[in-house]
Amino acid sequence: MTYCLGIKVASGLVAIADTRLTSGTEVSTNKKVSVHQLEKHSMFIMTSGLRSVRDKAITYFKEVLEEQDSSFNKLYKAVNAFGAQVRRVAEEDRSSLTEAGLAFNLFSIVGGQLENDEEHKLFLLYPEGNWVEVGPGSPFFIIGNSGYGKPLLYRSLRYDSSMQDALKIGFLSFDSTRVSSNDVDYPIDVTIYEKDTFRILEHRFEKDDLDYIAKQWSALLKNSVQKLPVEWMEPVFSKSLEPS
Repeated sequence: MTYCLGIKVASGLVAIADTRLTSGTEVSTNKKVSVHQLEKHSMFIMTSGLRSVRDKAITYFKEVLEEQDSSFNKLYKAVNAFGAQVRRVAEEDRSSLTEAGLAFNLFSIVGGQLENDEEHKLFLLYPEGNWVEVGPGSPFFIIGNSGYGKPLLYRSLRYDSSMQDALKIGFLSFDSTRVSSNDVDYPIDVTIYEKDTFRILEHRFEKDDLDYIAKQWSALLKNSVQKLPVEWMEPVFSKSLEPS
């Protein structure tokens, strides 16, 4: 399974991708985010799904970029081109995958900014090659193992959050997923893009880098539970004191 999170706030983009690959009983590590950076063409792609179709679609798209990059002046045009390559891989491989009992399940998050975009953009691309764009009301997408990390994002993340707060909340969302699922784990790759800079930055964090943050967060949660009021529980617990 995979955990990839893309966040769009007013000041830029924050992306987090785990690196764990599980195949049967075998576990390995591989990068799940690809970065394309050329002058005022700044974009990243994160993927979840079968590694074989992911690698094939990314390889095809890199060839498209080599030949047509200058023709993409807005990010949605590049996303359309990547979607075409996803459909191409689906046409080539879907039947054989189905025969093997596997699903064509390539989901992608694409973010960045090209020279004619008025601002940074974040898209979710479906296996069918169609897409939706993130909006201020719910400024994030998760692909892969999405259930455990969403509550924290819904409660804490706002479009006007700083990029630092977005990364902090995003990491805690990843950590919630990691402790709840054995198929999501370190290292994590963090990608950030500040609006209008046309410069993507990447960094990889190992478990030892962030373990103290996870432990501090866990302690704060336990403390918060102890501080919650208890009077609302009286109608329940008072019943145990009533004579039978």
